Amino acid sequence: MSSGDPLDVAAGRLAKGLAVVPYALLGISLGLSLLLDDDPWTVRLGTFGLVLLTAAWMLWMLTLHPRWAGDQRKMAVYIAGLVVLVAVLGLRSVWFAGFFSFIGYMHSWALLRGRWRIAGVTTTAVGAVTGYFGGLPGPHLATILSFLLFVVAIVVLVAMFSFVGELANDQSARRQRMVDQLAETNARLEETMRENAGLQAQLLLQAREAGVTDERQRMAREIHDTLAQGLAGIITQVQAASRAADDPPEWRRHLDNAALMARESLAQARRSVQAVGPVELESARLPEALSEVARRWEETNDVRIELATTGSARPLHPEVEVTLLRVAQEALTNVGKHAGATRVGVTVSYMEDVVTLDVRDDGAGFTPGAKSGGFGMTSMRQRVTRLAGTLAVESEPGAGTAVSATVPAREAR
Repeated sequence: MSSGDPLDVAAGRLAKGLAVVPYALLGISLGLSLLLDDDPWTVRLGTFGLVLLTAAWMLWMLTLHPRWAGDQRKMAVYIAGLVVLVAVLGLRSVWFAGFFSFIGYMHSWALLRGRWRIAGVTTTAVGAVTGYFGGLPGPHLATILSFLLFVVAIVVLVAMFSFVGELANDQSARRQRMVDQLAETNARLEETMRENAGLQAQLLLQAREAGVTDERQRMAREIHDTLAQGLAGIITQVQAASRAADDPPEWRRHLDNAALMARESLAQARRSVQAVGPVELESARLPEALSEVARRWEETNDVRIELATTGSARPLHPEVEVTLLRVAQEALTNVGKHAGATRVGVTVSYMEDVVTLDVRDDGAGFTPGAKSGGFGMTSMRQRVTRLAGTLAVESEPGAGTAVSATVPAREAR
């Protein structure tokens, strides 16, 4: 394969982009700390100094000496120093524990081997959670259990996420070996099929690029819609359990919810790896699946939700139902995290040629265009666009938000 192969170029660009991620997350955490934390200038100056020290540590140990990545002793020293810096920065501002700690997980898994991977991820999780909690847990059993549950949940999710990535890389490698074998066969037949060789190579390259790109996008969407949403829910429940330490029944309820979400996220991740649809649609149609999603969301967020169906409900193509279900889940996740709503309405409208999903809330709202909406909004838009549909978001500060997805009503075969 030539050095100018588009896949090699794309891989090189991806590697360069990943090399910038640690510094970008460090800068983002610093920016959020300076903008949103109400600290005196002396504390901010100290935080800025620690950020410079952290950047210098990563620059010296990794960026300027990439060959050291193969030395496990040096990498163990590097990870140990990084964990200490993550914990210290997290104690100064929760933004470092929430954002920059991701680099500790990523580097621990990528640079260490065997059981040291789990050790590095666990140590990073302990440091990040310590910063997030503002220190080590007190002598209360509820606080200690919440701390440990938080650490275990992070380690499990990071391990699952990394496993999915390695599995995808392994699939890509097997696909590459198949392509190489086909290329060798084409070379042996070149003398008798000279006129068709160029066309075959072009079609093969396009099919491989389309397959790899589509699989990456699918995995990114599925990981976001399962692991990311599950982790957000687990964090919410653990925080609620920590606040309810003096109320054992309420504390137990939140911990049970967190454990249930962890199990559901694990099951959803496995189904995503196997390219299997959501479990909610396995034995039910879209309205029933939405009802189950709404019921669980209402119990978890303690917010009233109203579900309505208009028109004549009918079985739709599985891809259509999966798309609308995922859009509803993402919209409800955004409501739970950002809106502060007291009422939510979900409506599915079956029409002759299209089906529409509307999710409305009476929460804080926002100014459209003032923020991007993150990968969640991108994932919703990608899913709807793949079906030649449209996604509309209407909102304004203090007036709630409405998300509307319209897709062609392709019926099930």
